[in-house]
Amino acid sequence: MVGMTSASPDPVDADSALEQGVLPSGGTVRPITRWGEPVMHRVQEPVTDFDEDLRALAADMVATMYAADGVGLAACQIGVDRSIFVFDCPDEHGTMVQGVICNPVVYLPEGKDRRLDDDDEGCLSFPGAFVPCARPDYAEVTGQGLDGSAVRYAGTGLLARCLQHETDHCHGTVFGDRLPRRSYKKLAKQQEATASDFPTDWPA
Repeated sequence: MVGMTSASPDPVDADSALEQGVLPSGGTVRPITRWGEPVMHRVQEPVTDFDEDLRALAADMVATMYAADGVGLAACQIGVDRSIFVFDCPDEHGTMVQGVICNPVVYLPEGKDRRLDDDDEGCLSFPGAFVPCARPDYAEVTGQGLDGSAVRYAGTGLLARCLQHETDHCHGTVFGDRLPRRSYKKLAKQQEATASDFPTDWPA
């Protein structure tokens, strides 16, 4: 994770980000990969080929995210070792922002501008469980779109949390890694209690 510095790109508001976001359609729903699988816990391979195969992967990710009622999904969550995520998520004002980001880098506030949001967080790769996870209440992510062009998204509320969460996945971090031991135990207990609702091929 990279802190926000004076050298970071100018922030993009939710309205501008919404104009950038076009999610590919027509994908196939795939089973979601769970925590514990090696692909979930390593830095993902950078995207270098911006071709039809990448667009097909993103379309599958979008279809899977919607089938699972999620707001974001990284490629590793369907077992693919690529640094890319998709999202369709509201900011704190309820404005829906959607997009695809390859090779994401996150910029976060520092010093007096840094305020933490300790809201609940969950993960489609550890389904059925939610606990508070403190994160900065604003985030900006830069990267590349499906055609390789530069993109950037920024926002507050759930959008900020989503951008951080999915960038973490591209860097091999699950949000459980950010929890204190007691919170992680609570999360694991919830997930175990709901495991029967999420078979191994869920949501396919």
